[in-house]
Amino acid sequence: MQKIWVLGAGQLGAMLHYSGLPLALEVIPIDIESEQLLDIDDRDIVTAEREKWPKTKATSQLAAHPNFVNKDIFGRLADRLTQKKILDDLGIATTPWCALEQTTEIASLHDHFGPKVLLKRRTGGYDGRGQHWLDRDGDDVIPDDWRDQAIAEREIPFEDEVSVVGVRNSSGQMVFYPLSLNLHLKGILMGSLSPVPRIKNLQSQGEAMLGKLMEGLDYVGVMAMECFRVGNQLMVNEVAPRVHNSGHWTLAGANISQFEYHLRAIANLPIPAAVVKAPTAMVNLIGTQYREEWLELPGAEVYWYDKEVRPGRKVGHINFCNSDSSGLADSLCQLQSLLPNNYAEAIDWLSGNLD
Repeated sequence: MQKIWVLGAGQLGAMLHYSGLPLALEVIPIDIESEQLLDIDDRDIVTAEREKWPKTKATSQLAAHPNFVNKDIFGRLADRLTQKKILDDLGIATTPWCALEQTTEIASLHDHFGPKVLLKRRTGGYDGRGQHWLDRDGDDVIPDDWRDQAIAEREIPFEDEVSVVGVRNSSGQMVFYPLSLNLHLKGILMGSLSPVPRIKNLQSQGEAMLGKLMEGLDYVGVMAMECFRVGNQLMVNEVAPRVHNSGHWTLAGANISQFEYHLRAIANLPIPAAVVKAPTAMVNLIGTQYREEWLELPGAEVYWYDKEVRPGRKVGHINFCNSDSSGLADSLCQLQSLLPNNYAEAIDWLSGNLD
């Protein structure tokens, strides 16, 4: 069996492992804190489920492997400063931005971007962390140690949040999923829906943008691009050089999931266009305890990550795939009764966007 080592052993690594079994690929996720020396062969392949990792014996060994796919790309996209520069150099529309330097004045940021300015740490930060709003009428202080370590962005009055997920192999062949519609609350992805007919007109635009980025980087594997929709235009918010939370719906809604596509691409296996089965709703499980009753819901496909439950932490997700929108809405309604009250907005949003 072809061995594929995954730098990182979180839920993405676990789903990559599972997706490798039908392909006769031995996928081995490795804890980024491991000081173990690995029995790795020169013929093996290395990938990653994250953009950054600490330096340990295991991660150093994997990062130095000659078959570490995309190893020169992770650092460039993990840093929001270089990520933005890459997008600008390629002419891909992104949120207006500038570097937060030692000499940057708050007044000049407001003059350039408006009354509200979003600061983002250059590295790290996810699910709403590593972000700080400057507000001319409120909190207008740059946090300590953020200068030279952050970028500043204009507030975007977007109408939708959309993800483009695609895959590219070493020959340059690319395949894309239908756009997914996403809802974030307090910076955390709560739910995704795909395909959505009302944003189908943006599909070719999204594919062109992500395709240009993957081609420009000579990227191999799955990449996700989170965008704002402003009218009929997409604007890139963030890029992830890996499988992505907003693509989890593909585990139920397509014959080839994003995890299988990633493995196929890096192992040089065929990547035909996926067959999308039916509209699929994905609900993230955030900081909530496991409930066996979820397994009784019509059409529910439950993924529990077996992680310690903490507030704001992603501990699982549930997919519902159904061509009958009323049946899909009914399943979501039943799920709401088995989730905390703060899920009402997400469930209403998903139900309201069904065709």
